[in-house]
Amino acid sequence: MTKGQGFGFGLGKMKELKDAFEKAQQIQAGAKQLQEDLEQMEIEGTAGGGLITVVMSGNQEPRRVVISPDALNEGADILSDLVTAAMQDAYQKSTETMRQRMEDLTGGLSLPNL
Repeated sequence: MTKGQGFGFGLGKMKELKDAFEKAQQIQAGAKQLQEDLEQMEIEGTAGGGLITVVMSGNQEPRRVVISPDALNEGADILSDLVTAAMQDAYQKSTETMRQRMEDLTGGLSLPNL
């Protein structure tokens, strides 16, 4: 080790490390706000041309199911399929919303498992 180099961290590396910590803190604060926003969101999934509507929060918490009176004439099996399809639609929309908001938050950083 030559004199003045310390542990291999020059001033430039210390600034990069400081910037990385600041970015991590910003992302952490943004993630907390995002979680709160997702809890307040209502995302609708529909099926059967609007016969069934499922409402979930942005973090996939089920809120309610709205069943049109016309759907009741479809029979139990079809009604069950329509509810399932509406749930899948709401889940897909919620997942896509969450993914997009995380991408916006991280500014395109490549983070594993997101």
